[in-house]
Amino acid sequence: MSIQSLPVASNPVLRGCAMLKIVYRVCCGMDVHKSFVVACIAATNEQGVTTYKSKRFSTFTGDLRRCAAWLAENNCKDVCMESTGKYWIPIYNILEHTCNIVLAHPKYVKAIRGKKTDKRDAKWIADIFKHDLVAGSFIPPPDIRQLRDLVRYRWKLTNFTTGEKNRAQNCLTVSNFKLDDVFSDVFGKAASAITARILEDPTEKITDISGFRTKGMKATDEQVLAAVDGEMCAEQAEKLRIIRSHMDSLELCKLNLESLILSTAEKYLPQFNLVMSAPGIQSFAAIGIISEIGVDMSVFPTSKHLCSWLGLRRKTTRVPARRKPLESVEPEPTSSPCWYNVRSVPFEPSCSRKSATAISLSKSAGDTRKPLSQLPGCSLQLSTICSRKMSLTILNYTGRQTGLPHIVRFLLKKQFLFFNGRVIW
Repeated sequence: MSIQSLPVASNPVLRGCAMLKIVYRVCCGMDVHKSFVVACIAATNEQGVTTYKSKRFSTFTGDLRRCAAWLAENNCKDVCMESTGKYWIPIYNILEHTCNIVLAHPKYVKAIRGKKTDKRDAKWIADIFKHDLVAGSFIPPPDIRQLRDLVRYRWKLTNFTTGEKNRAQNCLTVSNFKLDDVFSDVFGKAASAITARILEDPTEKITDISGFRTKGMKATDEQVLAAVDGEMCAEQAEKLRIIRSHMDSLELCKLNLESLILSTAEKYLPQFNLVMSAPGIQSFAAIGIISEIGVDMSVFPTSKHLCSWLGLRRKTTRVPARRKPLESVEPEPTSSPCWYNVRSVPFEPSCSRKSATAISLSKSAGDTRKPLSQLPGCSLQLSTICSRKMSLTILNYTGRQTGLPHIVRFLLKKQFLFFNGRVIW
């Protein structure tokens, strides 16, 4: 055990400085690992002096109970620890009955780079937690956590079944059986009967389909016979038998699990009925929602926090605008570009070139703004569909000049793009 003292209020260097408010006078920070946990208690007295006590415990249940007793001896009721994989759950199960636990995301309690040790990490968590600088995660009560675990396992079993169906379909495909082309559901009643008939004797061809027809079957006998005209080797046939047997086992396990879920969720029947009043939400969907958010909505400050917890908030990521290639530019106004219609007028430039093109800008046909006055001394009329301030800037500039080449230089200086008789901002 190590004991350290940090004087805060009596330090002359810190006098007159704004200090963080100490919210938790006695708190504990825990650095969680797979086989052990390092706990550091930070106790601050009335003079602002913080004393630290550190101790290491294993993650066996008996040692975790001794950790809870050690916290009680030091009158520590507030504990903060980071969520490290699944290793925090055994500690949470033991301490949640006697302590107020704040489970923090690792990025919020990450220590500063340097000589990191387990004791320093636990001390750092205690330091930031005593000032209430750690945002805790939502942890539902034990019964909701058990229901959530069962619902998530049911979803896993559904994924396992889907994977086995894909493998069964691959067996049929590599054996030249095209049941997926004539049946909407390869694992329906008619298609399953045909698959079972194939597995009885893979070498024997099917010549009669009448015994496999069902009421809703749309494919003709000729189409089905063409689809089952394949050859399945002994290895693929045995693999398909194992897959079908595994699918049957998964279905039985799923039925047993659903029975356990319904019995566990029976106490929340009024809440389920309320959730199922929304259109499109059935029984297991309502159970899945309750298992994730619980029934106590006071833990979420606003509806936005609830949507964020469920992952339903829209992600707002700004994508930088990409400039189109010149050959793909269309004369359609957008929010950022400024478009001008251009027509060519010959003029005599002041440079050494023999000929040039004078740019005359006229109002776009789709623009409803009031056209600007024509520039004196030249046949140039300016209008824009976005920034009127930019238009006034150009007018003020050209008003102090004489001759058309100055506006051309101005446009080039402002990096206008010329293409197909248009000037694109």
